[in-house]
Amino acid sequence: FAAEGPVFCSGHDLKELSSEDDVKHHSQVFEICAEVMTLIQKLPVPVIAKVNGLATAAGCQLVASCDIAVASEKSQFATPGVNIGLFCSTPAVALGRSLPRKVALEMLFTGEPLSAQEALMHGLVSKVVPEDRLEEETMKISRKICESSKSILALGKATFYRQMTQDLDTAYKTTTQVMVDNLTLRDGQEGIEAFIQKRKPVWSH
Repeated sequence: FAAEGPVFCSGHDLKELSSEDDVKHHSQVFEICAEVMTLIQKLPVPVIAKVNGLATAAGCQLVASCDIAVASEKSQFATPGVNIGLFCSTPAVALGRSLPRKVALEMLFTGEPLSAQEALMHGLVSKVVPEDRLEEETMKISRKICESSKSILALGKATFYRQMTQDLDTAYKTTTQVMVDNLTLRDGQEGIEAFIQKRKPVWSH
């Protein structure tokens, strides 16, 4: 995900949330947003946010929902809904799963933004680079990911998110079985054979 202009994403259009619209319309707005956020994690490919500017409210939620986020040094991240009487409860779902609780709650309670470096320090983004290197760094990560097997990435991504909701013992049972299943895949065996033979693997896709 990327944007043009000084703002990465400012979240919902507040005109859509005025009292002129009914509760059914408001529900649809938030349900569609939640569906988009959850679909990001269900997609079989890694999703990268390339952030160059301000990401607020649902825009901050979008960054937190992506698998990887690369930000320019000028980027900022905020959930300022509390300041206009609309607490960022849905963004809090993604923030609370990406940031330490006290950091997320300070953002939610005050609406004050995190700088790019603070976002990196707390784990909201994976990398911060100068603005003129943002495209290069994002594409570097993309190209590296594209060198791997698509089916193995899809399996790994789905398993990662599944085990994150499980207790430790269950997570190890789940991932142990997935490792065994991974070995039965063509690309699993191709990768091991290529490593042993000191050659590049030839993936099935």
